[in-house]
Amino acid sequence: MAQINELLAKMRSNSKVVRFSDLSKVCDHFFGKPRQSGTSHRVYKTPWQGDPRVNIQNSKGKAKAYQVKQVLKAIERLEAEDGSEK
Repeated sequence: MAQINELLAKMRSNSKVVRFSDLSKVCDHFFGKPRQSGTSHRVYKTPWQGDPRVNIQNSKGKAKAYQVKQVLKAIERLEAEDGSEK
């Protein structure tokens, strides 16, 4: 979990320099295995419909900045919903 927290801190500080493999690790941790991964995109299932979607793609080893921001929004929403249920 410490490694995931470090990756999240890095993603929040600068979304433009995140490696795709790091973003994949974070998404796997929060959303489970991707429901689609055989193409250029990795699509993760979320407990809600619509935005923020969790759909990432590899761009020469880096993650796209707007997709990093979408993942961060999805994680915030997931944590908020988990906190309200408890």
